[in-house]
Amino acid sequence: MFNNILSKIIFALFILLSCVNPHIYSADNGKTKVPYKLSKSEKKDGYINLFNGKSLENFINNSDEYYVEDGCIVKKPKGYGNLYSKEEYCNFILRFEFQLTPGANNGLGLRHEVMPANKGYLGMELQIIDNDDPQYKDLKPYQYHGGLYNYVAAERGFLKPVGQWNSQEVIADGKNIKVILNNHVILDTNLDDATKDIPAEKIQKGLMTPCGHIAFLGHESTIRIRYIRIKKLE
Repeated sequence: MFNNILSKIIFALFILLSCVNPHIYSADNGKTKVPYKLSKSEKKDGYINLFNGKSLENFINNSDEYYVEDGCIVKKPKGYGNLYSKEEYCNFILRFEFQLTPGANNGLGLRHEVMPANKGYLGMELQIIDNDDPQYKDLKPYQYHGGLYNYVAAERGFLKPVGQWNSQEVIADGKNIKVILNNHVILDTNLDDATKDIPAEKIQKGLMTPCGHIAFLGHESTIRIRYIRIKKLE
């Protein structure tokens, strides 16, 4: 029992320090500091910061479950609240880093509508989840990390161990959706192809919406998010 308690204390300290020092496991080799600054190449390419590392001023928080701590957006362990970008986006490239805690489960909403707290989700969802937690061993293929929820499974095996930072890029270009996790393409699909054998009335509402908000969709667990950048596509 003592060893188990000690391991939990060590893990908690690691999580805390990894946000205090955003150089740990950073996808940009530790060059970014709070407030976040775009690289020269990203500035030139037209990216903007959605999160500056200091406040949620660019977001709509439909609950009190998301807060900023030490350069990270943190989801509280309880509740199903959502965090939405204030601005709507149609076609874009989204880049961010996330850190899972054991058993973490969240969603990345694309082209979402803003919903009242505890009223669920309306839009396209990509999974953010701790694939290796035993409680998820019997999930459907599309429910693992990066999957287009209800429709298309993502390739597994590229998440870093819990507690380390993962970098992710999502390209939404019309009905083409691509997810790149830690420099590996894990999902490359087309919404028409994904739904071609499904009756129109059974396709979930919001899946084909052309524009909407970026959203982080809470599910009773903690994740940490940082370095959120986005570029609009024509």
